[in-house]
Amino acid sequence: MKAVILAAGQGTRLRPVTLTMPKPLVPVANKPLIGFAIDVLRNAGLDEIGIVVNDLDSPIASQLGSGAEFGVKLDYIVQTEQKGLAHAIGMTRDFVGNEPFCVLLGDNIFQDKMESLLRGFPASSAELAIALIEVPDPQRFGVAEVINGQIARVIEKPKEPPSNLAISGAYLFRPSIFDAIDHIKPSWRNELEITDAIQYVIASGAEVHPYTLRGWWIDAGKPDAIIQANQLVLGDLPYSPRPDAASVIIGGSEVSPRVLVGEGSQIIDSVVRGPVIIGRNVTVRNSYIGPYTSLGDNVVIENAELEASIIMKDCTIRSISGRIDSSLIADNSTVVKSSGSPAVHRLILAENSYVQM
Repeated sequence: MKAVILAAGQGTRLRPVTLTMPKPLVPVANKPLIGFAIDVLRNAGLDEIGIVVNDLDSPIASQLGSGAEFGVKLDYIVQTEQKGLAHAIGMTRDFVGNEPFCVLLGDNIFQDKMESLLRGFPASSAELAIALIEVPDPQRFGVAEVINGQIARVIEKPKEPPSNLAISGAYLFRPSIFDAIDHIKPSWRNELEITDAIQYVIASGAEVHPYTLRGWWIDAGKPDAIIQANQLVLGDLPYSPRPDAASVIIGGSEVSPRVLVGEGSQIIDSVVRGPVIIGRNVTVRNSYIGPYTSLGDNVVIENAELEASIIMKDCTIRSISGRIDSSLIADNSTVVKSSGSPAVHRLILAENSYVQM
């Protein structure tokens, strides 16, 4: 069985960060978003993966390459115009051929690794299978109605939802989905909706199996969701003792357990309370790094306080009064002190930003 990750979207909800960085490459716990989807697939034995991108010159293709670093083989499929999920899936028919296949959205993170679903689908009697999750606000999602253990109906963003089971962004298909896509028409959004294609298969009388996700699930499409995803992933880190190398922990530093420190990084006269992940060649000096913070490679933090934030690679934050909290700061950004700053700062910055505070 092959797998597909959809990653051709423009990431408009995550601007300004995505003005210079595709959303699937935004880091969560120092791993690109799309890396979590690749991990789920590889762990279930799916190592032939097609990634749908909007251009072969996309940074996604250049950064992920052949997939060898992730232990998989990656192919890239171009969707030059974004005309809906069903349109994107339709672009993959040559790649998947006559095999069953899995589709994941490249900006979703699942705590449930879905291994039984992914490994069991090829031998099952289902024509399709869909991962669902209970949500308090189903009006915002595609929703499934389940009757007698089968999906009887799917509806996109219903005003009166028949259930609280949202379609999460993990699908198992057989090639019949391509015939269904060929028979549907664009929605009012002028997009080919995957819910319409799924409903076409249901109407044919085929079995469509539900799978209810366990644990948390994040559609990491907005800054707040990215920051929440970072907190959830860091919260799942297993216990690890505090780093104690004299070359890493220097001076009067206090570092708790569940702090992961990359090669060449130093914590000098600072307090770091996990869960925290620190990349390579990072310097933290005279600072406080609070729980649920990720620092990318080559970051410098001096005389500053951070908590529950994502600081991407090559950033400098220096001499900031008050605490930077729940912030997302993109590559190569610089944040330095200015007079009259408030006690707390919240920042969503694009690449190469410069802020005085």
